[in-house]
Amino acid sequence: MADFVKIEKGLGPEGRIAVVHFDRGDGINALSPDALRQLTDAARSFEDDAKTSVVILAGNAKAFSAGFDLKDPEGRSRATMDIGSLRRHLKLGPRLSHAWQEMEQIAIGAIEGFCIGGGVALAVALDFRVMARDAHMRVPEIGLGMNMSWQSVPRMLHLMGPARTKQAVILADQRISATEAYDWGLVEELAEPGKAFERAMVLAEKVARQPPISVAMTKLTVNRLAHALDDLASHMDVDQFALASLTEDHKEGVAAFLGRRPPRFKGR
Repeated sequence: MADFVKIEKGLGPEGRIAVVHFDRGDGINALSPDALRQLTDAARSFEDDAKTSVVILAGNAKAFSAGFDLKDPEGRSRATMDIGSLRRHLKLGPRLSHAWQEMEQIAIGAIEGFCIGGGVALAVALDFRVMARDAHMRVPEIGLGMNMSWQSVPRMLHLMGPARTKQAVILADQRISATEAYDWGLVEELAEPGKAFERAMVLAEKVARQPPISVAMTKLTVNRLAHALDDLASHMDVDQFALASLTEDHKEGVAAFLGRRPPRFKGR
């Protein structure tokens, strides 16, 4: 099994910063099921780590992530799964985003190039996002006949409000520039091209200088208040996705994407 994730620890003030490097080596950092599992394991590896108080998640120089890998054999096998198997497989993404949101450490995303679909879902599960000025985001799920899942809709709602969340999700082909993402509240800091990691490290150092226990307790309090109703609001994510995957529009959306042609949706 290829290793897509590398972890560095002991960086910054008092060695309190860790970096999780995610690089599939495919140029676009697509989220295959295997990559989802490795990134989930990476987040969980900090559960008993009292020495680390900040974790930076960085993609490669060209991309944070292009989202779920529609060409991956295991991912494509979803098309022939029974509903029970499909529901179990669809929990990989929510499990990933939950692991990053729930980690005790402050999590900071360093975004270069592009951040698309599942990449956005992962980014909004973090505490802070630093984005290069020439990077962009896009949420293409609806354009593929799917719904935006992984509990990302309530997370986006907390950051941007209802109208901007609808704009980002419903206008699936629209690129969200770094400036727009910053103005909308989707990212907290902008960096010069190629400097997102550097800027994330500056932010991480500021956090690492604070008392770790107070930081962890504050994160937990804010998250519990902000996300109190999220499980209630989005427990149907997986089932909506499973339902959407059975539609003709989904098959058309994926076929159009792979065939590089405009889709023709019929509402069925």
